[in-house]
Amino acid sequence: MKKDMTAEEYLQRLLTSGARDDCPMRKTLELLSGKWRTHIIYELCKRPACRFGELKKAVPRITNTMLTATLRDLERLGIVHREQFNEVPPHVEYALTEKGKALLPVFFELAKWGEAYLEEP
Repeated sequence: MKKDMTAEEYLQRLLTSGARDDCPMRKTLELLSGKWRTHIIYELCKRPACRFGELKKAVPRITNTMLTATLRDLERLGIVHREQFNEVPPHVEYALTEKGKALLPVFFELAKWGEAYLEEP
């Protein structure tokens, strides 16, 4: 996709080219799919680094097992970096990689959409 493509041009391209397995939007939606991925990425956007316990508090109702699995998936995808500190007591910190930080404008656009269209009843 060309970087200077407008939303209208993109829509026209979608309508004329049909479904493709290599579609960038499809790949992005798959990357962000799952109940917890976007919430964890959002929490990591708000701070430079975060410990497991801090993430657990920030993401209500997530289990330790699911948080661990989701963080591992995001690490495998290159979105999150895990750094282990071998000191007393040992601890681990998670942070967004440059690839993960590049999602910040996407979250910004989602927030703008939410403000515009998800008004209080």
